[in-house]
Amino acid sequence: MKQKSLDIRTATEQDAQAILDIYAPYVKNTAVTFEYEVPDVTEFTGRIRHILARYPYLVAEMDDKIVGYAYADRFHSRPAYDWCAETAIYVEQSHKKMGIGRRLYEALEKSLMAQNVLNLNACIAYLQTEDEYLTRSSVEFHRALGYRLVGEFYQCGYKFGRWYNMVWMEKHIGIHPREPLPVKRFFDVGML
Repeated sequence: MKQKSLDIRTATEQDAQAILDIYAPYVKNTAVTFEYEVPDVTEFTGRIRHILARYPYLVAEMDDKIVGYAYADRFHSRPAYDWCAETAIYVEQSHKKMGIGRRLYEALEKSLMAQNVLNLNACIAYLQTEDEYLTRSSVEFHRALGYRLVGEFYQCGYKFGRWYNMVWMEKHIGIHPREPLPVKRFFDVGML
């Protein structure tokens, strides 16, 4: 069987519906996101536009079909946090465990490093005991990519009639000099 090629590229606003089609099952059927209602395509297009104003928003394509996406956003609005970015990733359910997430995050990290971002932070829904809406796979995925657990908030998210915890994981992708270089906008460095 021929290996399908996987291409990573910058998302466009025209990709909003395809990306939303990947995200919707996470909203409806999982506690991976604490969002209750699937946003409409106009709202989702605005989210893509907002991210791309400063950070990478990447999609993975296999046979010209988007099968996953990852992006970064501000960790916090105050300028002292400029060197930190919060990451997010979603892979189409039938394409999990194929290396797509790893490839997306590698490309995301490469772009963020070129922007002079130094810290990556991931906010992840979590339970000590897995249930039908949430596994520990996201924590395990991030740990395998070099993230470390730095904090846990207990019973802070309510979905599907139960309380979920949230953990923060962090990865340093650069050296923290006394005088850091300013963070550049994504389109000033582009896809690498």
